Amino acid sequence: MPATHSALRRGLAVVVAVPLLALAAPACGYGSQAKDNGTANVAAHGKKLSADTVRIGYFPNLTHATALVGDEKGLLQKELGGTQATYSQFNAGPAEIEALNSKSIDIGWIGPSPAINGYSTTEGKGLRIIGGSASGGVKLVVNPEKIKSLKDVKGKKIATPQLGNTQDVAFLNWVAEQGWKVDAQSGKGDVSVVRTDNKITPDAYRSGSVDGAWVPEPTASKLVAEGGKVLLDEADLWPDKMFVITNIIVSQTFLKEHPDVVEAVLRGSVKTNAWINTHPDEAKAAANAKLEELTAKPLPAQVIDPAWKSIRFTDDPLAATLGAEARHAVDAGLLEKPDLKGIYDLAPLNKVLKAEGEPEVDDAGLGVK
Repeated sequence: MPATHSALRRGLAVVVAVPLLALAAPACGYGSQAKDNGTANVAAHGKKLSADTVRIGYFPNLTHATALVGDEKGLLQKELGGTQATYSQFNAGPAEIEALNSKSIDIGWIGPSPAINGYSTTEGKGLRIIGGSASGGVKLVVNPEKIKSLKDVKGKKIATPQLGNTQDVAFLNWVAEQGWKVDAQSGKGDVSVVRTDNKITPDAYRSGSVDGAWVPEPTASKLVAEGGKVLLDEADLWPDKMFVITNIIVSQTFLKEHPDVVEAVLRGSVKTNAWINTHPDEAKAAANAKLEELTAKPLPAQVIDPAWKSIRFTDDPLAATLGAEARHAVDAGLLEKPDLKGIYDLAPLNKVLKAEGEPEVDDAGLGVK
Protein backbone atom coordinates (compact mmCIF):
# COMPACT_ATOMS: atom_id res chain seq x y z
CA MET A 1 0.00 0.00 0.00
CA PRO A 2 1.63 3.31 -1.03
CA ALA A 3 2.83 5.48 1.81
CA THR A 4 1.64 8.67 0.15
CA HIS A 5 -1.91 8.33 1.41
CA SER A 6 -1.17 6.55 4.68
CA ALA A 7 -2.21 9.33 7.05
CA LEU A 8 -5.67 9.79 5.62
CA ARG A 9 -6.06 6.06 5.10
CA ARG A 10 -5.28 5.34 8.76
CA GLY A 11 -7.97 7.81 9.74
CA LEU A 12 -10.50 6.36 7.36
CA ALA A 13 -9.73 2.83 8.45
CA VAL A 14 -10.63 3.32 12.11
CA VAL A 15 -13.85 1.40 12.57
CA VAL A 16 -16.30 0.75 15.35
CA ALA A 17 -18.91 -1.95 14.85
CA VAL A 18 -22.00 -0.05 15.91
CA PRO A 19 -25.18 1.05 14.13
CA LEU A 20 -24.91 4.63 12.88
CA LEU A 21 -27.63 7.17 12.23
CA ALA A 22 -25.35 9.94 11.07
CA LEU A 23 -22.90 10.47 8.30
CA ALA A 24 -19.61 9.28 8.17
CA ALA A 25 -18.31 10.51 5.62
CA PRO A 26 -17.71 11.95 4.48
CA ALA A 27 -18.07 11.18 5.21
CA CYS A 28 -19.75 8.26 6.03
CA GLY A 29 -19.84 6.14 9.14
CA TYR A 30 -17.43 4.13 11.13
CA GLY A 31 -18.66 0.62 11.76
CA SER A 32 -17.24 -2.29 9.83
CA GLN A 33 -20.08 -4.66 9.13
CA ALA A 34 -22.33 -4.68 6.09
CA LYS A 35 -25.92 -5.70 6.63
CA ASP A 36 -27.52 -7.43 3.67
CA ASN A 37 -31.29 -7.37 3.84
CA GLY A 38 -31.55 -9.48 0.72
CA THR A 39 -33.90 -8.57 -2.07
CA ALA A 40 -35.62 -5.26 -2.57
CA ASN A 41 -39.01 -4.82 -0.95
CA VAL A 42 -40.55 -4.57 -4.40
CA ALA A 43 -40.15 -7.73 -6.48
CA ALA A 44 -38.31 -7.38 -9.76
CA HIS A 45 -40.56 -7.60 -12.77
CA GLY A 46 -40.40 -6.64 -16.41
CA LYS A 47 -37.56 -6.94 -18.86
CA LYS A 48 -34.26 -8.10 -17.43
CA LEU A 49 -31.23 -5.96 -18.24
CA SER A 50 -27.71 -7.24 -18.92
CA ALA A 51 -27.24 -8.45 -15.32
CA ASP A 52 -29.48 -10.71 -13.23
CA THR A 53 -28.83 -8.63 -10.12
CA VAL A 54 -27.19 -5.39 -9.04
CA ARG A 55 -25.81 -5.17 -5.51
CA ILE A 56 -26.22 -1.73 -4.01
CA GLY A 57 -24.57 -0.42 -0.84
CA TYR A 58 -25.52 2.55 1.30
CA PHE A 59 -25.50 3.78 4.89
CA PRO A 60 -28.44 4.05 7.30
CA ASN A 61 -27.87 7.83 7.34
CA LEU A 62 -30.13 10.75 6.49
CA THR A 63 -27.49 12.02 4.09
CA HIS A 64 -28.03 8.77 2.16
CA ALA A 65 -31.78 9.39 1.99
CA THR A 66 -31.84 8.98 -1.80
CA ALA A 67 -30.92 5.33 -1.29
CA LEU A 68 -33.10 4.96 1.81
CA VAL A 69 -36.18 6.30 0.03
CA GLY A 70 -35.35 4.64 -3.28
CA ASP A 71 -35.13 1.30 -1.47
CA GLU A 72 -38.15 1.85 0.78
CA LYS A 73 -40.46 3.01 -2.02
CA GLY A 74 -39.13 0.62 -4.66
CA LEU A 75 -38.19 3.49 -6.97
CA LEU A 76 -34.78 2.07 -7.83
CA GLN A 77 -36.18 -1.40 -8.46
CA LYS A 78 -38.88 0.01 -10.71
CA GLU A 79 -36.27 1.31 -13.15
CA LEU A 80 -34.35 -1.98 -13.09
CA GLY A 81 -37.31 -4.05 -14.28
CA GLY A 82 -36.42 -7.75 -14.22
CA THR A 83 -32.92 -7.11 -12.87
CA GLN A 84 -33.09 -7.64 -9.12
CA ALA A 85 -31.66 -5.01 -6.76
CA THR A 86 -30.20 -6.27 -3.51
CA TYR A 87 -29.11 -3.94 -0.75
CA SER A 88 -26.35 -3.97 1.85
CA GLN A 89 -25.92 -1.39 4.59
CA PHE A 90 -22.53 -0.21 5.83
CA ASN A 91 -21.37 1.77 8.83
CA ALA A 92 -17.91 2.54 7.44
CA GLY A 93 -16.58 4.15 4.30
CA PRO A 94 -13.55 1.83 4.22
CA ALA A 95 -15.81 -1.21 4.53
CA GLU A 96 -17.92 -0.12 1.58
CA ILE A 97 -14.85 0.58 -0.55
CA GLU A 98 -13.51 -2.85 0.37
CA ALA A 99 -16.84 -4.41 -0.64
CA LEU A 100 -16.74 -2.59 -3.98
CA ASN A 101 -13.15 -3.66 -4.65
CA SER A 102 -13.93 -7.28 -3.74
CA LYS A 103 -17.05 -7.24 -5.96
CA SER A 104 -19.39 -7.79 -3.02
CA ILE A 105 -21.32 -4.74 -4.19
CA ASP A 106 -21.47 -3.05 -7.58
CA ILE A 107 -22.78 0.43 -6.83
CA GLY A 108 -22.78 2.46 -3.63
CA TRP A 109 -23.76 5.72 -1.98
CA ILE A 110 -20.74 7.09 -0.13
CA GLY A 111 -19.10 10.31 1.09
CA PRO A 112 -16.35 12.26 -0.64
CA SER A 113 -13.36 11.31 1.53
CA PRO A 114 -13.79 7.53 1.12
CA ALA A 115 -14.42 8.04 -2.60
CA ILE A 116 -11.21 10.04 -2.98
CA ASN A 117 -9.28 7.50 -0.93
CA GLY A 118 -10.77 4.53 -2.80
CA TYR A 119 -9.88 6.03 -6.15
CA SER A 120 -6.36 7.05 -5.11
CA THR A 121 -5.33 3.79 -3.45
CA THR A 122 -6.23 1.79 -6.56
CA GLU A 123 -4.31 4.26 -8.74
CA GLY A 124 -7.53 5.25 -10.45
CA LYS A 125 -8.60 1.73 -11.36
CA GLY A 126 -11.22 0.86 -8.74
CA LEU A 127 -14.19 3.17 -8.92
CA ARG A 128 -15.84 6.05 -10.70
CA ILE A 129 -18.14 8.67 -9.24
CA ILE A 130 -21.21 8.60 -11.47
CA GLY A 131 -23.59 10.95 -9.70
CA GLY A 132 -24.44 13.15 -6.80
CA SER A 133 -26.98 12.59 -4.07
CA ALA A 134 -26.85 15.14 -1.26
CA SER A 135 -25.33 18.42 -0.12
CA GLY A 136 -25.05 20.04 3.28
CA GLY A 137 -26.24 18.76 6.62
CA VAL A 138 -23.02 19.57 8.55
CA LYS A 139 -22.88 22.01 11.46
CA LEU A 140 -20.70 23.27 14.27
CA VAL A 141 -22.84 22.87 17.39
CA VAL A 142 -21.51 24.21 20.69
CA ASN A 143 -22.32 24.56 24.36
CA PRO A 144 -23.71 28.15 24.46
CA GLU A 145 -22.54 28.59 28.05
CA LYS A 146 -18.91 28.01 27.05
CA ILE A 147 -18.83 29.29 23.47
CA LYS A 148 -20.73 32.41 22.52
CA SER A 149 -18.94 33.40 19.32
CA LEU A 150 -16.68 31.85 16.70
CA LYS A 151 -13.56 33.33 18.32
CA ASP A 152 -14.48 31.52 21.55
CA VAL A 153 -13.82 28.18 19.82
CA LYS A 154 -10.09 28.75 20.38
CA GLY A 155 -8.92 26.80 23.39
CA LYS A 156 -11.99 24.58 23.46
CA LYS A 157 -12.53 20.84 22.85
CA ILE A 158 -14.40 20.17 19.61
CA ALA A 159 -15.43 16.70 18.44
CA THR A 160 -15.19 15.46 14.87
CA PRO A 161 -16.27 11.95 13.80
CA GLN A 162 -12.88 10.50 12.86
CA LEU A 163 -9.32 11.38 11.93
CA GLY A 164 -9.26 12.24 8.24
CA ASN A 165 -12.98 11.95 7.62
CA THR A 166 -14.83 14.63 5.67
CA GLN A 167 -15.95 16.64 8.69
CA ASP A 168 -12.55 16.34 10.38
CA VAL A 169 -10.85 17.75 7.28
CA ALA A 170 -13.42 20.55 7.01
CA PHE A 171 -12.95 21.57 10.64
CA LEU A 172 -9.14 21.51 10.37
CA ASN A 173 -9.40 23.69 7.27
CA TRP A 174 -11.70 26.14 9.06
CA VAL A 175 -9.33 26.26 12.05
CA ALA A 176 -6.40 27.06 9.74
CA GLU A 177 -8.43 29.84 8.13
CA GLN A 178 -8.82 31.42 11.58
CA GLY A 179 -5.03 31.56 11.85
CA TRP A 180 -4.97 28.90 14.59
CA LYS A 181 -2.63 25.92 14.56
CA VAL A 182 -3.53 22.29 15.28
CA ASP A 183 -1.46 19.16 14.75
CA ALA A 184 -3.71 17.13 12.46
CA GLN A 185 -2.59 13.73 13.72
CA SER A 186 -2.84 14.35 17.46
CA GLY A 187 -5.59 16.95 17.34
CA LYS A 188 -3.64 19.12 19.80
CA GLY A 189 -3.10 22.82 19.39
CA ASP A 190 -5.00 26.09 19.63
CA VAL A 191 -8.15 23.97 19.50
CA SER A 192 -8.37 20.41 20.82
CA VAL A 193 -9.86 18.21 18.11
CA VAL A 194 -11.42 15.18 19.80
CA ARG A 195 -12.17 12.35 17.38
CA THR A 196 -15.39 10.81 18.66
CA ASP A 197 -17.78 8.37 17.00
CA ASN A 198 -21.06 10.08 16.11
CA LYS A 199 -22.96 7.52 18.15
CA ILE A 200 -21.37 8.66 21.40
CA THR A 201 -20.85 12.37 20.64
CA PRO A 202 -24.14 13.38 22.32
CA ASP A 203 -23.04 11.55 25.49
CA ALA A 204 -19.63 13.24 25.34
CA TYR A 205 -21.33 16.61 24.96
CA ARG A 206 -23.74 15.90 27.81
CA SER A 207 -20.89 14.91 30.13
CA GLY A 208 -18.81 17.97 29.25
CA SER A 209 -16.02 15.92 27.67
CA VAL A 210 -16.35 18.13 24.59
CA ASP A 211 -17.51 21.72 24.27
CA GLY A 212 -18.98 21.27 20.82
CA ALA A 213 -18.77 19.25 17.63
CA TRP A 214 -18.40 19.69 13.87
CA VAL A 215 -20.74 16.92 12.80
CA PRO A 216 -23.25 15.79 10.18
CA GLU A 217 -26.95 15.27 10.58
CA PRO A 218 -28.70 13.94 12.50
CA THR A 219 -25.93 14.13 15.14
CA ALA A 220 -25.98 17.93 14.95
CA SER A 221 -29.71 18.04 15.69
CA LYS A 222 -29.26 15.51 18.49
CA LEU A 223 -26.82 17.95 20.11
CA VAL A 224 -29.28 20.81 19.68
CA ALA A 225 -31.89 18.66 21.42
CA GLU A 226 -29.38 18.39 24.29
CA GLY A 227 -29.23 22.17 24.57
CA GLY A 228 -26.50 22.88 22.03
CA LYS A 229 -26.50 25.88 19.71
CA VAL A 230 -25.69 25.89 16.00
CA LEU A 231 -22.75 28.30 15.78
CA LEU A 232 -21.95 27.66 12.11
CA ASP A 233 -23.56 25.81 9.22
CA GLU A 234 -20.81 24.52 6.91
CA ALA A 235 -23.00 25.32 3.92
CA ASP A 236 -22.38 29.01 4.62
CA LEU A 237 -18.69 28.49 3.81
CA TRP A 238 -19.31 27.23 0.26
CA PRO A 239 -20.34 29.00 -2.95
CA ASP A 240 -24.12 28.88 -3.34
CA LYS A 241 -24.14 27.05 0.02
CA MET A 242 -23.62 23.74 -1.79
CA PHE A 243 -20.96 21.10 -1.14
CA VAL A 244 -20.91 17.37 -1.74
CA ILE A 245 -21.73 15.15 1.21
CA THR A 246 -22.84 11.99 -0.63
CA ASN A 247 -21.81 10.61 -4.05
CA ILE A 248 -22.82 7.57 -6.08
CA ILE A 249 -19.89 5.33 -7.01
CA VAL A 250 -19.62 2.25 -9.20
CA SER A 251 -17.03 -0.41 -9.84
CA GLN A 252 -15.29 0.38 -13.12
CA THR A 253 -15.65 -3.27 -14.11
CA PHE A 254 -19.41 -3.23 -13.53
CA LEU A 255 -19.76 0.07 -15.37
CA LYS A 256 -17.97 -1.38 -18.39
CA GLU A 257 -19.85 -4.68 -18.40
CA HIS A 258 -23.35 -3.44 -17.49
CA PRO A 259 -23.82 0.18 -18.58
CA ASP A 260 -27.57 -0.36 -18.99
CA VAL A 261 -27.90 -1.41 -15.34
CA VAL A 262 -25.86 1.58 -14.17
CA GLU A 263 -28.05 3.87 -16.24
CA ALA A 264 -31.18 2.32 -14.72
CA VAL A 265 -29.91 2.88 -11.16
CA LEU A 266 -29.07 6.48 -12.03
CA ARG A 267 -32.51 6.96 -13.55
CA GLY A 268 -34.01 5.61 -10.35
CA SER A 269 -31.83 7.95 -8.28
CA VAL A 270 -32.83 10.99 -10.37
CA LYS A 271 -36.51 10.11 -10.07
CA THR A 272 -36.13 9.44 -6.34
CA ASN A 273 -34.52 12.85 -5.78
CA ALA A 274 -37.28 14.48 -7.79
CA TRP A 275 -39.88 12.74 -5.61
CA ILE A 276 -38.04 13.70 -2.41
CA ASN A 277 -37.92 17.34 -3.44
CA THR A 278 -41.60 17.49 -4.44
CA HIS A 279 -42.86 15.37 -1.51
CA PRO A 280 -40.53 16.36 1.37
CA ASP A 281 -42.78 15.27 4.23
CA GLU A 282 -43.64 11.92 2.67
CA ALA A 283 -39.99 11.38 1.78
CA LYS A 284 -38.88 12.18 5.32
CA ALA A 285 -41.39 9.64 6.65
CA ALA A 286 -40.19 7.03 4.15
CA ALA A 287 -36.54 7.59 5.11
CA ASN A 288 -37.39 7.30 8.80
CA ALA A 289 -39.41 4.14 8.18
CA LYS A 290 -36.39 2.59 6.48
CA LEU A 291 -34.14 3.71 9.33
CA GLU A 292 -36.49 2.06 11.81
CA GLU A 293 -36.41 -1.16 9.78
CA LEU A 294 -32.63 -1.15 9.59
CA THR A 295 -31.73 0.10 13.07
CA ALA A 296 -34.87 -0.71 15.10
CA LYS A 297 -35.04 2.92 16.18
CA PRO A 298 -36.63 5.77 14.21
CA LEU A 299 -35.48 9.34 14.73
CA PRO A 300 -37.76 11.49 16.93
CA ALA A 301 -39.43 14.50 15.34
CA GLN A 302 -37.28 16.97 17.29
CA VAL A 303 -34.21 15.48 15.59
CA ILE A 304 -35.34 14.48 12.12
CA ASP A 305 -37.33 17.64 11.35
CA PRO A 306 -34.44 20.15 11.59
CA ALA A 307 -31.94 17.63 10.24
CA TRP A 308 -34.03 16.97 7.13
CA LYS A 309 -34.37 20.68 6.38
CA SER A 310 -30.59 21.17 6.33
CA ILE A 311 -29.90 18.52 3.66
CA ARG A 312 -30.35 19.29 -0.03
CA PHE A 313 -30.86 16.41 -2.42
CA THR A 314 -29.25 16.90 -5.79
CA ASP A 315 -28.18 14.85 -8.80
CA ASP A 316 -25.19 17.15 -9.30
CA PRO A 317 -22.05 15.61 -7.76
CA LEU A 318 -20.71 19.13 -7.15
CA ALA A 319 -17.36 18.06 -8.50
CA ALA A 320 -15.60 21.35 -7.85
CA THR A 321 -16.27 20.98 -4.13
CA LEU A 322 -14.82 17.46 -4.08
CA GLY A 323 -11.61 18.86 -5.55
CA ALA A 324 -11.59 21.53 -2.85
CA GLU A 325 -12.12 18.93 -0.12
CA ALA A 326 -9.15 16.97 -1.43
CA ARG A 327 -7.01 20.11 -1.32
CA HIS A 328 -8.09 20.76 2.25
CA ALA A 329 -6.90 17.26 3.24
CA VAL A 330 -3.57 17.92 1.53
CA ASP A 331 -3.22 21.30 3.28
CA ALA A 332 -3.94 19.64 6.63
CA GLY A 333 -1.13 17.18 6.04
CA LEU A 334 -3.47 14.19 5.93
CA LEU A 335 -3.05 13.36 2.25
CA GLU A 336 -0.41 13.59 -0.42
CA LYS A 337 -1.74 15.47 -3.43
CA PRO A 338 -3.91 12.94 -5.29
CA ASP A 339 -4.40 12.70 -9.03
CA LEU A 340 -8.18 12.79 -9.33
CA LYS A 341 -8.31 13.05 -13.10
CA GLY A 342 -10.80 10.43 -14.26
CA ILE A 343 -12.57 9.98 -10.92
CA TYR A 344 -15.85 11.04 -12.58
CA ASP A 345 -17.77 9.49 -15.44
CA LEU A 346 -20.90 11.58 -15.72
CA ALA A 347 -21.90 10.55 -19.25
CA PRO A 348 -24.55 8.04 -18.04
CA LEU A 349 -26.03 10.57 -15.61
CA ASN A 350 -26.11 13.33 -18.20
CA LYS A 351 -27.88 10.97 -20.60
CA VAL A 352 -30.54 10.35 -17.95
CA LEU A 353 -30.84 14.04 -17.07
CA LYS A 354 -31.26 14.99 -20.72
CA ALA A 355 -34.03 12.42 -21.12
CA GLU A 356 -35.75 13.86 -18.02
CA GLY A 357 -35.49 17.39 -19.39
CA GLU A 358 -32.99 18.43 -16.73
CA PRO A 359 -29.71 20.33 -17.25
CA GLU A 360 -26.49 18.36 -17.52
CA VAL A 361 -23.88 18.46 -14.75
CA ASP A 362 -20.16 19.18 -14.89
CA ASP A 363 -17.15 17.15 -13.74
CA ALA A 364 -14.94 20.21 -13.04
CA GLY A 365 -12.23 18.80 -15.29
CA LEU A 366 -11.97 15.58 -13.27
CA GLY A 367 -13.80 13.34 -15.74
CA VAL A 368 -12.61 10.40 -17.77
CA LYS A 369 -10.46 11.32 -20.73
